[in-house]
Amino acid sequence: MIRECAQIYLVFFAFSSCLINAKLVHNKAQQFEPNWESLDSRTLPSWYDEAKFGIFIHWGVFSVPSIGSEWFWKSWKDGNPVLKEFMRQNYPPNFTYQDFAQDFTAEFFNAKKWSEIFEASGAKYVVLTSKHHEGYTMWPSKYSFSWNSVDVGPHRDIIGELSRAIRTKTNLRFGLYHSLYEWFNPLYLEDKNNNYTTDKFVTNKVIPELNELVELYKPEIIWSDGEWEAPDTYWKSKEFLSWLFNSSPVKETVVVNDRWGSKALCRHGDFYTCQDRYNPGKLQAHKWENAMTIDKVSWGFRRNANLNDYFSLKDLVKELVITVSCNGNLLMNVGPTKDGIITPIYEERLREMGAWLAKNGEAIYKTKPWIFQNDTLSGDVWYTQSKDGQKLYAILLSWPKNNAIELGSVNLPDTSKINLIGYPHALDWEQHSSELWINLPATAQKSEPAWVLVLNL
Repeated sequence: MIRECAQIYLVFFAFSSCLINAKLVHNKAQQFEPNWESLDSRTLPSWYDEAKFGIFIHWGVFSVPSIGSEWFWKSWKDGNPVLKEFMRQNYPPNFTYQDFAQDFTAEFFNAKKWSEIFEASGAKYVVLTSKHHEGYTMWPSKYSFSWNSVDVGPHRDIIGELSRAIRTKTNLRFGLYHSLYEWFNPLYLEDKNNNYTTDKFVTNKVIPELNELVELYKPEIIWSDGEWEAPDTYWKSKEFLSWLFNSSPVKETVVVNDRWGSKALCRHGDFYTCQDRYNPGKLQAHKWENAMTIDKVSWGFRRNANLNDYFSLKDLVKELVITVSCNGNLLMNVGPTKDGIITPIYEERLREMGAWLAKNGEAIYKTKPWIFQNDTLSGDVWYTQSKDGQKLYAILLSWPKNNAIELGSVNLPDTSKINLIGYPHALDWEQHSSELWINLPATAQKSEPAWVLVLNL
């Protein structure tokens, strides 16, 4: 019965693929109207679904204090008493958030070196914070005079340097994070006080700034954020996206997330993020992304972090496997120092992830979800399948006792072969009613974060 279901699923997928290809052709001539029904009809560019794994980079003025940046951003805005005491002990009276910018030096920032590390991680795309909630832009924006990375701080066009290195030194796609709202901007605060019946901030800052970003740097991902205080009508999101999909220089390949207004989250966008560190653990019909951190508690660099505050390689591979099995992409965040250093703990995790993917990547890249996501008998086994449906990948997150595993979700023909990636010989197996018994080689490397079985359907 399971085998028949798998065959039916494969026929259905082939039919669906034909429909998707037809839709892709249609999209090239389609004009997208500034309404969600039209914008949501756009087909996700295939490169994004095939990529599966990207790197998030949280870097900016918030990297200067580096005492727990996620907490710091919120605390500064909310007047946290602990933060006030920290500032009293370490900074002079009347020190403002803007004063941190002079110490955002980026003196050791080397875009070529960063690019090499990101490529070595096995990632297929990179997303850099172009502007966070404090409004500081990482490029010389005409709409952020004296509050950008050329006028104050490193005096460098950070986005320009990194985008050029990524595009000339690697095969990665380049994307940008952008916060819609700004904590300190008087135009935004005025609009907010007027209950968003005025739109001075959006008209004079947000939309011109987004257009400038796209035209100058041609990002293929726009990762919007800071949307939750106002509806999409205030942000003019639909109008911007209509231009982006119809007329922009990246109209054919760009992808966007779902953070475009207070009611857009997990409802509108090429891919859904739903919330930070979103990982539902079950199949989602719409493409989604799990944005999470290597540091367990912070997006930005923390100089007071301990070793056990970082996820292990095994933790990160598990997150990737479960995410991809359920139709998601993993966007894994690093937080460089104010000087522009990707610290050794981050670099080690990235290179370790890349080494695992170099060996086992066929079970991740360009795959699609199977009819089951994890096994009915062994919860530590998750499935993906090749795009043509000919190979099933069973990814083991733990090594079974006695070097044998029983799978309850697979029923194979007698002529099938099963291989363990990295092991030179086919494995012995037996089909027992609804259970598949597989003998694993005792000589296999037990220190891996996960192992991949390749089953021919």
